[in-house]
Amino acid sequence: MQAFPCSGEINFRVPDAPAKIREILAAYADQQPELDETDGVSLEFADWRFNLRCSNTEPLLRLNVETRGDSGLLERRTGELRALIGA
Repeated sequence: MQAFPCSGEINFRVPDAPAKIREILAAYADQQPELDETDGVSLEFADWRFNLRCSNTEPLLRLNVETRGDSGLLERRTGELRALIGA
């Protein structure tokens, strides 16, 4: 098993990527994750994290998800984020 299973970069075509990022932030605000805005928006939780960023060259929203040794959690969280993004 990998120490940090990850989704790899998943691209979504959305009409307003910055608005979608704000929606995602609001969806997780009550969990009070650690926030980093160095490259897009990264939220870190106890056993997983994700990064969302707008593409600089295409009308895309890019998602990366990573967990701490739990591929099942990776699948669940990636699916959850896909649903929130609307893909």
